[in-house]
Amino acid sequence: MDPQQVFTFGQQGLYMLMLVAAPVLLTVLVVGVVVSVIQAATQINEATLSFVPKVVAAILVLAVAGPWMMTELVDYIQRTLQAIPSVVV
Repeated sequence: MDPQQVFTFGQQGLYMLMLVAAPVLLTVLVVGVVVSVIQAATQINEATLSFVPKVVAAILVLAVAGPWMMTELVDYIQRTLQAIPSVVV
């Protein structure tokens, strides 16, 4: 296994991580910004007011995008495991 293959596997792994994590992270980011703007406008500073909407949004995104995320991860793992014989030789 040469260094180029190691970097390729690492790059593919990081890309898959970014692809699968992006929907949840972006949704929580947007919800957090919206809640922060509302809190700043109304001057209500309560920790649960910012925490609960983020958790609810994350659960909803996982419910909607979860099957796609799982399919992508399973495909990536299958490709990686099938590439082992060609890398070992």
